[in-house]
Amino acid sequence: MKPLKSEKRSFIILCFFIIISLCIYASINEARLEDLLRFTRGCDAANNSSSTSSFSSLSTGGGDDIRILIGILTLPDQYLKRHFLRLVYGVQSVEGAKIDVKFIFCNLTKEDQKTLVALEIMRYDDIIILNCPENMNKGKTLTFFSSLPDLFNDTDRPYPPYHYVMKADDDTFLRLPNFVESLKPLPREDLYYGYVIPCRSMDPFKHYMSGMGYLVSWDIAEWIKESEIPRKHFEGPEDKVFGEWMREGRRGKNRFNGKWSMYNFPEPPTTCTHELWPDTIAVHLLKNQVKWIRTLKYFNFTASMKPSKLYHIP
Repeated sequence: MKPLKSEKRSFIILCFFIIISLCIYASINEARLEDLLRFTRGCDAANNSSSTSSFSSLSTGGGDDIRILIGILTLPDQYLKRHFLRLVYGVQSVEGAKIDVKFIFCNLTKEDQKTLVALEIMRYDDIIILNCPENMNKGKTLTFFSSLPDLFNDTDRPYPPYHYVMKADDDTFLRLPNFVESLKPLPREDLYYGYVIPCRSMDPFKHYMSGMGYLVSWDIAEWIKESEIPRKHFEGPEDKVFGEWMREGRRGKNRFNGKWSMYNFPEPPTTCTHELWPDTIAVHLLKNQVKWIRTLKYFNFTASMKPSKLYHIP
């Protein structure tokens, strides 16, 4: 019986040491896990603190998210409009996409611009200044698209910086979640997307996309940079000219007409307008604050504002 008692005692001691070892191992791993979580939270805080940089969304690699560059063509002196649009696009939350919004204009010509625009760039990093004289129908669109590959392509990156590039007006309101949802089922190559004009047309292969905002895949931007077709003919109504490039170069084989989720503001009524409605992707011709406010109120744009004792807005 004594040998059995001795074996039992040895077994109990062995179990005790195993339990102690497991506790120590678990404690070590818990510490490691806590360190990892602390590190992750630190990274998140660092990312949040740098959220004013519009390039931060490109730092996570290829992934499955749609990568979109929205270039809003505007003028250097439109300071207040840019600040307003930063609010409009900055508060929109989008799942499944990384979107960079940039303001696009040509070379600065005034001393005050050189200071004020420089301050904007330092604060927001969301401005692209093209090497061109400011113009409407003499090649600004060509300069914008043809400049993009040199501005954003990186030989160390095995994938394009963006899937899509959009040219938009500064009087267009884009509802980014609806916009992204409309893109998810579409091809990511040779795509030409927008609102077909003339207004009565529904055929994106016969006509062209309105300047309120049209989007192309990145490969088309690269084609515009390399092709001689745009350089032979770039003066005139630039959105119509852009459509002519697509036709002559046999580009944009995948075309998507955004009507009637893209439309002009309903007043004054024309064949290009209809009432605001929930499935909206873009509203165009918001030429004054009254129209902007009516549009934002219709979509209950401030509904996600958190309550606080620091303010009261009835």
